[in-house]
Amino acid sequence: MKRTLLIAAAALTLAAGCKEKKSMDNPFFTAWGTPYEIPDFSKIKTEHYMPAFEEGMRRQKAEVDSIANNPEAPTFENTILAYEYSGQLLQEVSAVFFNLSSSNTSDELDAIEEAVTPLLSAHSDDIALNAKLFARIKAVYDQRESLGLNPEQQRLLDEQYKGFVRNGANVPEDKQERFRQLNEQIASLTMRFAQNVLKATNAYTKQLPDGTKVTLDMPTWEPFMQTCTDRKLREEVWHAFTDRCKDGEYDNTKIIDTLVNLRLERANILGFETHADYVLDNTLAKTPNNVYKCLMDIWTPALKVAKQERDLYQQMLAADEPGAKLQPWDWRYYAEKLRVEKYSLDDAVVRPYFSLNSVREGAFMVANKLYGITFAERTDLPTYDPEARAFEVKDGDQTIGILYMDFHPRASKRSGAWMTEFRGQHRTLDGKNVIPIIQVVCNFTKPTADKPSLLNFDESETLFHEFGHALHGLLSKCTYPSLAGTNVPRDFVELPSQVMENWCRHPQVMKLYARHYQTGEAIPDELIQKIAAAQTYGQGFATVELLAASLLDMDYYTLKEKRAIDPLQFEEQAMQRIGLIPEIISRYRSPYFQHVFTTGYDAGYYSYTWTAILDADAFEAFAESGDLFNPELARKFRHLLESGNTISPMVLYRGFRGKDPSAKALLKRKGMI
Repeated sequence: MKRTLLIAAAALTLAAGCKEKKSMDNPFFTAWGTPYEIPDFSKIKTEHYMPAFEEGMRRQKAEVDSIANNPEAPTFENTILAYEYSGQLLQEVSAVFFNLSSSNTSDELDAIEEAVTPLLSAHSDDIALNAKLFARIKAVYDQRESLGLNPEQQRLLDEQYKGFVRNGANVPEDKQERFRQLNEQIASLTMRFAQNVLKATNAYTKQLPDGTKVTLDMPTWEPFMQTCTDRKLREEVWHAFTDRCKDGEYDNTKIIDTLVNLRLERANILGFETHADYVLDNTLAKTPNNVYKCLMDIWTPALKVAKQERDLYQQMLAADEPGAKLQPWDWRYYAEKLRVEKYSLDDAVVRPYFSLNSVREGAFMVANKLYGITFAERTDLPTYDPEARAFEVKDGDQTIGILYMDFHPRASKRSGAWMTEFRGQHRTLDGKNVIPIIQVVCNFTKPTADKPSLLNFDESETLFHEFGHALHGLLSKCTYPSLAGTNVPRDFVELPSQVMENWCRHPQVMKLYARHYQTGEAIPDELIQKIAAAQTYGQGFATVELLAASLLDMDYYTLKEKRAIDPLQFEEQAMQRIGLIPEIISRYRSPYFQHVFTTGYDAGYYSYTWTAILDADAFEAFAESGDLFNPELARKFRHLLESGNTISPMVLYRGFRGKDPSAKALLKRKGMI
């Protein structure tokens, strides 16, 4: 920690020294001069970030002051639009910095993040709590019925007004200082939580007798847990993974205790009983009760199947070690062993047909067949790392976006997979369309000298999943940046990603993209049938561990009173309450549960299940039509993707499907009905 603070101090000192000459040598202050105005990563140095952040905040403050103090009567143009397009420099530097601090960080970037986070929190609060600005926004909002706005303008006005209210515009003056403190502390704690998880993950390496190394990155950890015959070694590596950040140098337990209570206090100040009530007020689910009902409706049949799976694996363990009791570190080993036996489906046989290049091209092919768009690699575009590859995305002759794909683990990259953007699609005030610059980041095993990166089937679905998010950003056709692309309610944003997994796993589509990396031979029908038959295998475990994590998230954020929280004890009690069997744990244990303590899925992890109902129902429309690339359905779904948050999400969904979604397709897909 001391070293981090010293680096932060040095970064701030260096930033201060750069202020006088920042306009001359800081690349953020001039046009990039690159194709499509992509950030020129080669020109960005560590010392450029703080001056750019400071100037971005200064400019937006001046813009906001100008709006708030405008002597003219508030109008849609001089207030709502003026605010919508404020802060463009700050948005640009933030997008570059925070994307790279996740995918290509360093001690120096970590230090800058620690220094700038409270500044950004204070800046946001200065805007949200600006009484004059909000008074003008409210004045326009109160006149909304008589302004003659088109639907997208009306949506912008509604969302902007609600956003200010949710960010504290109505907080009483005597509570505003505490509200600011809460926001700053929450921002700093979420940042530290993420840094601890990354450092703890990188800190562990297990050297095996055969010379290979096991790390806590999923592409190496999970195959090890599936294939290691040494039970004691499996237990050791299991605990290394699941005990991360529960104590020691990277302890996150105290952060969780503080963070949960601070979020509750903030929700109370905003007029909500719990943090979950606050979060869900702006989603499709609306209330905690609706979330719990959705999760528990699926929990009951899933747990029944998981218990059947457990009994099978217990029998297999007893045959190997009489008297031994099945433990969590045994589950993946026996699940994989039975999968191979039951379906003759060995990962070593499957992977050669799912090279990273083949799967990526398969995703591109599906997008082309559905939406007519094409992807061409551009080696002349700026990149932030040699492993990041850039693709130009076209619809006919028109370039509609740039897609960066960054697939392999490195110490500077956090674990997991995600999609984000360096720039979202929107139109400028004079009507010019600005194309999006989208980033997809994963952590797949690196290629070797004689073998490309080969994916298991779950990883193949992960690529399709994140690519689905990318399509949501790339196909956006909106006017206003805050409504474009993936800026939709949290429990709708996973629909475009999860629905793409259906094409990945469909036998007809697999035949088109899965080819042996050595021979080029298409995947044989027999193997496709085995993969298809295996789709419902292990769904008890997969569903239960996901639901357990979702319910744990909700339990943290439905607390109604501040209390001391021991996360490990809290988690254990939460799992006992729902009857989780001891052979399975929550998909993420609390100390490294980044979704709900870092990346914005607090009281929102349920959305993967909520949206799974939508995605299964949506894909069933294509299946029922007899054409997986049905042009009419594709046109309707593209409209959903293009519309961002300009139209109510369920209105969009009903426009595509013609009816409300049903959970039947999801339970059928999981083999539970």
